[in-house]
Amino acid sequence: MVFSSHVFIFYFLPLALSVYYLLPHRGKHLALTLLSYIFYGWANPAFVLLMLLTTFIDYAVGLAIAGASPFGRAEVPPLPVSGARSRRHKIALLCSVTSNLALLGFFKYFNFATDGYDGLMTALGLPVLRLGIAFQVVLPLGISFYTFQSLSYTIDVYRGHASAQRSFLDFACFVSMFPQLVAGPIIRYSDVSRQLIERSYSVAMFSRGVAFFALGLAKKIVLANPCGKVADTVFGATGPGVLDAWVGASAYAFQIYFDFSAYSDMAIGLGLMLGFVFAKNFDSPYLSDSITDFWRRWHLSLSTWLRDYLYVPLGGNRKGPLRTYVNLAAVMLLGGLWHGAAWNFVMWGGLHGALLVLERSRGGRPLYSGLPRPVRVACTFVLVLFTWVFFRAPDLASAVRYVGAMLGLSPVAPSAGLLAGLWGQPYYLGTLLCAAAVAFTFPQTWDFTRTLTWRRAAIATFAFAVSCALLATQAYNPFIYFTF
Repeated sequence: MVFSSHVFIFYFLPLALSVYYLLPHRGKHLALTLLSYIFYGWANPAFVLLMLLTTFIDYAVGLAIAGASPFGRAEVPPLPVSGARSRRHKIALLCSVTSNLALLGFFKYFNFATDGYDGLMTALGLPVLRLGIAFQVVLPLGISFYTFQSLSYTIDVYRGHASAQRSFLDFACFVSMFPQLVAGPIIRYSDVSRQLIERSYSVAMFSRGVAFFALGLAKKIVLANPCGKVADTVFGATGPGVLDAWVGASAYAFQIYFDFSAYSDMAIGLGLMLGFVFAKNFDSPYLSDSITDFWRRWHLSLSTWLRDYLYVPLGGNRKGPLRTYVNLAAVMLLGGLWHGAAWNFVMWGGLHGALLVLERSRGGRPLYSGLPRPVRVACTFVLVLFTWVFFRAPDLASAVRYVGAMLGLSPVAPSAGLLAGLWGQPYYLGTLLCAAAVAFTFPQTWDFTRTLTWRRAAIATFAFAVSCALLATQAYNPFIYFTF
């Protein structure tokens, strides 16, 4: 089930809110958990069992690390942050890390690993050693997100940053909460642990949540979907011209930003409607004046997760410049692989890692640091455009050909002239210009809804009405991050 659907907006959400608010506090968690399982299992109920397995393992590991039993009402005291950890603590954490990464690795990378191995054997002239596995593993929706979320709980308990949860229901509610279950933002247990015990409800909070959801839906339907249609057409064409290639890359840059920030806005809005406050996940990333700045603004929950649970444990910047560069590159390569099991995603992560290392070696400044800020922003956006090609292309060879088209180094097909007939239409060209205006000049939804005046409420209402009207006519309505 996706947020931008009539089933969710007009059936599931009203039912969920009605049931949720009619029940007492303890009943709310049970209802929210069951509703989340229905939401997640809408496409394939079997995937709920996989999420339940992850939930049970990390719940048990959290109690094992804390040395607590599931019985009792008292809150489990956290471990001392600076204290030594015993063999029992380390083995319990290892069980959580191993099981989570094993499940994620199997479902996300089995096909990639077997195909890569068979390709290598063929290239070496050893076809007899190919595995030849015929079946393909289906990727469960959102496994990358809820795995990281659940894993952060056991790590935080181990580090003493959070208390172990006695209630399996409360922990299951945290892992499965439908607003951010399948595409983030990645919520850490330490951020919502107190809210699971007690949270406040108000008309102002609920109203802000509605405005968040309405504006996020408009981003998705009004901007992301038309931009995605242009991007798909250009990336799917044979031999696009230089201008077509740049338009297609720009369209994809706007699609992925408005698609994912829209989902984050709707998730945050739904959380507010339910009484939960989730952290901001985007901060005008295309206004960045360096790649370092870009990663301070793009997908904040993932950036901080990779920093705190991967970069810092690897040594961060505490072991000299060379080790810092290696750590940065490794984190970005793994971040690329986390997004998708394909070499083009590895290349995407590698390019960002190389750019971050270059800037780090210059004291955090890009090569164009001496230019005026608007020019720095433009340069950064161009660099991001080139990297997005590797993110969007179906494979590495296609990405290289597309970059060649952007640089005028690839042959242009005779049919390429037809592409401008699509993106040059007033509707699509107007949408691209509108998307650029919003991305570069409009305030973030987080800031726009902070003070919800009558004028801003009217804008959100109008945006919701337009979105629902367009939703009834659009046949193209994907969510990019559902595939991760």
